[in-house]
Amino acid sequence: MPVNPILKEAFDWLIHIVLAILIGLFIVTFVAQRTIVDGNSMLPTLHHGDQLIVEKISPRIGKLKKGDIVTVYIPEHLGKGKDYVVKRIIAIGNDTVEINNGKIFVNGDELKEEYINGSDTQEVNQEYSKLTIPEDCVYILGDNRFPHASLDSRSIGPVQKSKITGKVMVRYYPFKKAGWL
Repeated sequence: MPVNPILKEAFDWLIHIVLAILIGLFIVTFVAQRTIVDGNSMLPTLHHGDQLIVEKISPRIGKLKKGDIVTVYIPEHLGKGKDYVVKRIIAIGNDTVEINNGKIFVNGDELKEEYINGSDTQEVNQEYSKLTIPEDCVYILGDNRFPHASLDSRSIGPVQKSKITGKVMVRYYPFKKAGWL
């Protein structure tokens, strides 16, 4: 019995639509996704409302390094409806971090940070102002170092690497600030 050409065309379209949805879900789940900066904790590098592309492969294969800007899943520390923060990796497992007189020292060396706004780094919780980072953790900070301007490792301690969901690659909006990060 011959197949109705309209049904065949509709079925072909349905197959293409389902395939496009599956490819899109795969990309968003495993490769890259879009995120919007919520708040001022990464000033002056990132501003509230900046739109970013975050790649998700680096955290899965362990290719993160000091200085990388990452998204971190920490809903237990955030308000209702918020799950992620955008922060910078300052230290990795087995590094020693110390905040002293407004400066950050990693393994005894003062961290040179051209990306902050010139403000001193204030300690928030003395418990996390001098410590050795566990092997499976990182020490993250927002670029805005004013007290309580950023929920980061100064107040919550080191964060497990498994909580890092992506590495920020590109700011695509606002257009005048678009570029690689």
